[in-house]
Amino acid sequence: MRIVSFFDSATCTYSHLIVDPASARCAIVDPVLDYDPAAARIGHDGADRLIGYIRQQGLEVDWLLETHVHADHLSAAHYLRDRLGGRLGIGAGIPQVQETFGELFDAEADFPRDGSQFDRLFADGERFRIGTLDVEVLHTPGHTPACITYRVGDAAFVGDTLFMPDSGTARCDFPGGDPRQLYRSIRRLFELPDETRLFLCHDYKAPGRERYCGETSVGEQRAHNIHVGQAMSEDAFVALRSQRDQGLEMPRLLLPAVQVNMRAGELPPPAANGRRYLKLPLDCF
Repeated sequence: MRIVSFFDSATCTYSHLIVDPASARCAIVDPVLDYDPAAARIGHDGADRLIGYIRQQGLEVDWLLETHVHADHLSAAHYLRDRLGGRLGIGAGIPQVQETFGELFDAEADFPRDGSQFDRLFADGERFRIGTLDVEVLHTPGHTPACITYRVGDAAFVGDTLFMPDSGTARCDFPGGDPRQLYRSIRRLFELPDETRLFLCHDYKAPGRERYCGETSVGEQRAHNIHVGQAMSEDAFVALRSQRDQGLEMPRLLLPAVQVNMRAGELPPPAANGRRYLKLPLDCF
């Protein structure tokens, strides 16, 4: 297995390409769609870089994999599937997220809330393949109810569940979030071997650290994570996480991101005038 990571500096997001050299097949994890919030303009530079690399390497895409419905970047999965093929997968809890946010954003009457925008809804313990590589799905809720981790060999792709050890853990104050669930999800990850590589979705670079980083390990997290390392108790973590969440601002791209990502990266349908719109619900957060 070969893993190639792509960093989007505008959103501090890591997208990861999982490559099976034996079959020249691959999967893309958490791809990013460019979005300028001031102009409400969509772009594809980041996604096109992925496309260029995949084609230059002569790879075929088996899967586009989302770890959850992101609140801090828009997904390029729909754009990439149209151009590269492959199947789009996310956790089986996605209907709960679609129900919550479909109501919040007053989605069109025929907006499906059953996850059917995706090709595969993965349940805990399911397995599938990327070429000859075996992938195991772990349900790791807490940040959102639909968060999952993809485990491939000695690597696990954990989404926002964990950040770098000096940055801690994901927030739990979004609808359906639960710090107690997050603690138990992280403890489940900590049961993996110490040398297991953990590939993250974001790094906001803690003060004092010079470089962004999208990879850590179970051993490093268990020993040094500032929120949940050193055998912190569940109750202590819940108190810490809950207090911290009360002081956090909402992510800059939350409102546009969720509307697009709950649709598997597809933009809302055009209005009667032919234009597409994203909504801003007032006084909801």
